[in-house]
Amino acid sequence: MKKIIASRLLTALYVTCCLLTTARAADRNLPLLQNAPAYESLSLNGTWNYIVDVQEEGYYDYRMNPTRWGFFQNAKPQKPEDLIEYDFDKSPTMQIPSDWNTQDERLFFYEGTVWFCRHFNIGNASWKDGNAKSLLYFGAVNYDAHVYVNGQHVGHHVGGFTPFNYDVTDLLKEGENTLIVKVDNKRHAEDVPTQIFDWWNYGGITRDVRLIKVPAVYVEDYSVQLAKADAKAKNRTITFAAKLSKAKAGHKVTVSIPELKIEKTFSTDADGKVGISEFNVQSKKLQLWSPENPKLYQVLVSVGTNTVTNSIGFRTIATQDKQILLNGQPIFLKGISIHNEKPNGGGRANTIEDARTLLSWAKELGCNFVRLAHYPHHEEMVREAERMGILVWSEIPVYWTIAWKNPATFENARQQLTDMIARDHNRANVIIWSIANETPHSPERDAFLGRLAQYARSLDSTRLISMAMEVTSASNYVNRLNDNMNQYVDVVSFNQYIGWYRDVNDAPKMKWEIPYNKPVIISEFGGGARYGLHGPKNQRWTEEFQENLYIQNCAMLDKIDGLAGTTPWILKDFRSPRRVLPGVQDYYNRKGLFSDNGEKKKAFYVLRDWYKQKSMPQKEGK
Repeated sequence: MKKIIASRLLTALYVTCCLLTTARAADRNLPLLQNAPAYESLSLNGTWNYIVDVQEEGYYDYRMNPTRWGFFQNAKPQKPEDLIEYDFDKSPTMQIPSDWNTQDERLFFYEGTVWFCRHFNIGNASWKDGNAKSLLYFGAVNYDAHVYVNGQHVGHHVGGFTPFNYDVTDLLKEGENTLIVKVDNKRHAEDVPTQIFDWWNYGGITRDVRLIKVPAVYVEDYSVQLAKADAKAKNRTITFAAKLSKAKAGHKVTVSIPELKIEKTFSTDADGKVGISEFNVQSKKLQLWSPENPKLYQVLVSVGTNTVTNSIGFRTIATQDKQILLNGQPIFLKGISIHNEKPNGGGRANTIEDARTLLSWAKELGCNFVRLAHYPHHEEMVREAERMGILVWSEIPVYWTIAWKNPATFENARQQLTDMIARDHNRANVIIWSIANETPHSPERDAFLGRLAQYARSLDSTRLISMAMEVTSASNYVNRLNDNMNQYVDVVSFNQYIGWYRDVNDAPKMKWEIPYNKPVIISEFGGGARYGLHGPKNQRWTEEFQENLYIQNCAMLDKIDGLAGTTPWILKDFRSPRRVLPGVQDYYNRKGLFSDNGEKKKAFYVLRDWYKQKSMPQKEGK
């Protein structure tokens, strides 16, 4: 009995310690910094030491027994008899950002905890000058991260694809500093995404790590947008809003666009905010961003002597009945779905070179639009697409069967949605926020997604809301979309796999009933083929099979009333643990139009030619 009581006391002590740690961390967890690349920073990318901790000894042993040395302490023996059973300095190294699955062959299938350690020097006293703050910024860590600076816990972040930052000003010291991150990518039913998903669970510090210097009072967030208006109006309205890091009235915030000869100054309210403010610009002077003319203007936002610069485009996006209107004109979205995976060998994509390669392949296909599935991609992917004139659908990983009844799961999804929008709401090319993919119907699901959709619209009413639905009613050759989420979305989107999960010969007979007066995007269609495998068109896995599937699907989709775009599945082959067929899949999803090495399959040319001849949708009566 004494042992049981002692065990319960230790458990209670452990829970209390965790709660206290979380409370301390919350004080350092700041709202996401808008336009982080614009600030002076110290890159912490590079060589990190790592320790694989299968049983999480470096964390839980210390919590249960403080005489043990937790890995986050980076302890060193002080005398010969000291027992310390780890040493980061003698441990192997890995380049960060990266995923451990492709960096260490022993970790290819590993799901669990890995500790990372990086020493860095601050030789410049200006980082500690009292008039600035130091923010520790992570582009993404998959999935559960505990962060320590010089032995102190600074934060706990959950979610594998969104950025986060902490105020570590008081923890830094001149000379050597130590940053340690505990990363755990184990899957759980209550996570977002949940336990089962169809892509590789790349673990690690997968995107950039920076120490960012900001003023004591800085612009935490701002928005510069073009208001919707008649395309023929003589003047256009640009809206501006901002929030400072300190709630205080009377701060002066200046926004300027030199090329348009615009400069306006506003005063903050008691909350440190500049509410939505407007200023006009003559329409003939303003070049609107579009795929044909991806014009970006230099926008400067200043508080006191501090100025940050951003490149921002101006465009409008709206719907009218069954059309999508870009800058007031109908557009057909010639798209493709993309996973955030490196070309030529896999691994998590995280560089501008990765983005350029993947997006260049999309441009070869004739795309003006990409669906960045099924989670927010790295920031340079979105920015490079904007520079290249490619519109973007951005999504959070509410995928398949989420724990709809769990409040913590909803808050996790809500936070990921918040951070996705916070990072990219000034990107002109982002036109759709997607809140889910292929979620089975239930009242709980409808309530969960309905709340998410309303929340997304409250954060950003200037863009379209959508989600990838499933066709739920089929009778012989009639497919009917019936989804309660239709009332929340601006664009009706759904996935269908005629020819892959149903005989391709059914395609010519298919009829689609979409009982909503809204534009339609086919968010997924396609089928698999291994590059270089040839045979008759009815032989699965051959390029000819995939080619015929695309021929039949394109002809079928042309008949859908209100079709405003497609994002077939998928640009390139990508890794998935669900795809195990030896000699064909080998842990790759083979539905790509490119092989993983960038080789074009025969279906590539079918879709490219369809996009070439795809006519612009016309307004009714014309």
